[in-house]
Amino acid sequence: MEYVTELPIYLQVIRDLEKKIIQGKLKPGDRLPSGRDLAVQYKINQNTAARIYRELEDMGYCFTRRGIGTFLAEDEAIFRMLKQERAGELLKGFMEEMGELGFTKEAILSLVSGYPEKKGAEKENHI
Repeated sequence: MEYVTELPIYLQVIRDLEKKIIQGKLKPGDRLPSGRDLAVQYKINQNTAARIYRELEDMGYCFTRRGIGTFLAEDEAIFRMLKQERAGELLKGFMEEMGELGFTKEAILSLVSGYPEKKGAEKENHI
């Protein structure tokens, strides 16, 4: 993973984990890597890995069982909300950029409706 300087590393890792959840690469109830393994995987300090798991727990995305490990929450509704929030963030940025380029909402809708859809997306993206 390539890190950018504008955002703290722990937030970038959280965003990456959220993306994996949304994509279905991590599923509700899955066991997450140990803090040490997460640190190795993302080339970060173990204290940063611990902070990431604390933040994810505070958001309700995971829970830790002492001596057993850290697991994703089993409530799929939490992750559906996450997907909706992420879509809203992307859409807001897209609409602002398009507006700055002079596109009206109607012109944007016309462009989007004519844009080729990724194969399989109609099945994957139903929320």
